Amino acid sequence: MKAWLGGLLLLLAACSVAPVQDVRRASFDAPAPLTLEQAAAVIKKAGRQLGWVMTDAGPGQIQGKLASQSQRADVTITYDATRYSIRYEDSANFDYDGFKIDKNYNAWVQNLERRIRAVAASA
Repeated sequence: MKAWLGGLLLLLAACSVAPVQDVRRASFDAPAPLTLEQAAAVIKKAGRQLGWVMTDAGPGQIQGKLASQSQRADVTITYDATRYSIRYEDSANFDYDGFKIDKNYNAWVQNLERRIRAVAASA
């Protein structure tokens, strides 16, 4: 019985992690072409709407940080006028092991990606 329960707990713990899902070269899909400045504004606005702190980090690059009471995610967003990428940089309390991470991190990034597309669609 103990072995079965231990196996179940191990399985449940394994289900809460997944490979880090970076966003690679996603299209803004804006109704009209964006300038580089407009692309930056879209990303910053989308992030702010979700509680991310967005900071310019040089041409075509924004640092994003999101924190809850117990977790923190840091990403680098690179972009041009047509595409953007979101890459893992650092985190706290997401059990990152160099490859896998708590599924909540991936959900945060997916929410950011969806919001960027939504903001770009209304730009």
